[in-house]
Amino acid sequence: MKTRMKPSMFELVQFVLDIPRTVIVRIACLSFDLFYTYFRIVSPRFLEHAGRIKARAAYYRAIALVPAYKRFVVSQTPVPDEMPETDKDNYIRQYSTEERCIGGRLPVHGTMIDESSGSTGIPYNWVRSTKERSESHRSISYFASYCYGKGPWITINAFSMGAWATGINMGIALQRNSIVKNTGPDVDKILHTLGFFGKSYTYLIAGYPPFLKRLIDEANARQFPLKEYRLHGMVGGEGMSEGLRDYISTAFQSVYSGYGATDLEIGMAGETPIAVAIRRLAAGNEKIRRRLFGTDTRLPMMFQYNPLMHHMEVNANGELICTINRKTILSPRIRYNVHDQGGIMRFDTMMKLLNEMGVNIDSLNGISMDRLIKLPFMWVYGRRDYTVSVMGANIYPEDIEHCLYDDPALAAITRSFCLTLTEEKNGGVRPCFMFELNTTSDDQLIAQFRDSMLQGMIALNNDFREAYRENQEALIPDIKLFGAGEGPFAKDSHTIKQVRIINQSRQERL
Repeated sequence: MKTRMKPSMFELVQFVLDIPRTVIVRIACLSFDLFYTYFRIVSPRFLEHAGRIKARAAYYRAIALVPAYKRFVVSQTPVPDEMPETDKDNYIRQYSTEERCIGGRLPVHGTMIDESSGSTGIPYNWVRSTKERSESHRSISYFASYCYGKGPWITINAFSMGAWATGINMGIALQRNSIVKNTGPDVDKILHTLGFFGKSYTYLIAGYPPFLKRLIDEANARQFPLKEYRLHGMVGGEGMSEGLRDYISTAFQSVYSGYGATDLEIGMAGETPIAVAIRRLAAGNEKIRRRLFGTDTRLPMMFQYNPLMHHMEVNANGELICTINRKTILSPRIRYNVHDQGGIMRFDTMMKLLNEMGVNIDSLNGISMDRLIKLPFMWVYGRRDYTVSVMGANIYPEDIEHCLYDDPALAAITRSFCLTLTEEKNGGVRPCFMFELNTTSDDQLIAQFRDSMLQGMIALNNDFREAYRENQEALIPDIKLFGAGEGPFAKDSHTIKQVRIINQSRQERL
C-alpha cells in the first residue's frame, strides 16, 4: 500500500480552525506569568487534540522538507495514514546527518552539535538550530520558575561540561532565572563557591542524582556545614528513587528531576509538586501504584510535559514515542523511540482516577490546588534493555537503588552500584550486585549487603520472589565490593553518567 504523503481536507480544516488558539499559545509562551496562567485554565482535552494536530503537521512538514525522512516513509510502506516509528537502528544509522536535516544540508551558521553520553554503546552527534535550543532553554526556565519560584538564587551547574547536551544548555537556560556558575561535577569547586558567597544566598545546584548524594557525603566527611545553607536541587540524566530523594533532602529543601534524551532534546518534561506527590503516594500504596501504573514492580519517574512541544504516545511494547512538534527543529524527529518504557495520562483523567480511589489532592504534601497546571502526566521506567534476568526474573537498576536506600546504613557508605550475572563453574548463573564504597570492605560487610539486598528484592520484585521460592540457591546474589574508582567503577571518572549494567556476554557496559 502507498502512504498518503499529503494532509486530507479534513486535517487542513482542523489546522486552520486551530490557528487562533495557536496564536494564543504563542503569546502565552512569551513570559512565565502568561505561560503559567494559560496552563492553569486550558482544557486538557484541547491540549491533547492540539498536540496530535501539531504532530501530524510536523509529519507532513518532514516529508516535504527532509530528504531522508521522505525516503524512509516510502521505504516503510505502512498502512495508509500511519506515521511509522523511527529509532537509531531504522532511521539514524541509515541516513547521514545532512540528509536528516531540513533541506538536506547542515547550516553553516546557527548550528550547535551535541554528543550523547555513549552509555548505550556508541556516542552520537546531534545537530540543533539556535531557535530550537532557545525554545528548549525557555521551557527549562519556566519549569524551574514553577518549581522553585522566581528567585533570586545562585545556580551552580554541576552537570558535566563539554560536548554533551545537558551541561552547557542547562547553564544557558538557567541564566534566564538566576546567576549561574558552571562548575561541572567538581565537589571542591562547589564547596569553595558556597563558602565564598556564604549563607545569605539561596542556591540551586543542578546535577546527576548520584552526584548530589556524593556532594552531601563529601561535605559531611570534610565537616562542611552544608545543612546550614538554603539549597535546592535540580537533577536529571537518570532516574531517582524516593529513597535517594529522601537522602538528598537531608541537606536540600527541595529536589526535582527533569526528563530528556539527547536523541530528542533536554527539558522535555519535568517533575512538579503534584507529580512528586502522586509518585510518593504510589510508592507507599500498592493498590494506587497498580491502578495508575500497572503490575510492573518498579516505581516509575513521574513528570508533566507540554504536548504542544512534544506529542507523546505509547506503543504496543509499552515504549514512549515522541514527535517534536515545533517548526524550528533542524533535524526533525517524528514518532521517535528511544526505547524508554512508560506511559502517559491526561491531567483530568489522573485527577478522576485519584478521586475514585479516595485521594484528596488538597491533602497531599505541598500541593495547592490553585497552583496546579493542567499539563498531562508522563511516567518513565527506563530503557527497555536495562535489565539482567535470572530464572525468568528481571532485575532492574531501579530495584537495586530502591533496596539500597531502604537500608540507610549501607546507602551512607555507597558511592555507586552496578549489576551483572556471575557465571558459575557448573554453567549456572546468579545475579551479581557490585557496589563502590567510600570505606573498606570485609566479609562481614559483604554478608550485610547480601542479606539486605536479598530481603529487599524478595519484598519488592514479584518475579524475583517467585523465582526464589523455586530455586533459592540460584537467586542469592553474588556481592562484590570495591573502593572508590576500583574494578568496574574505574571508567566512571571518564563518563558523564554512572554505568548500571555490565553485559558479561559482550563485555559491554550499558
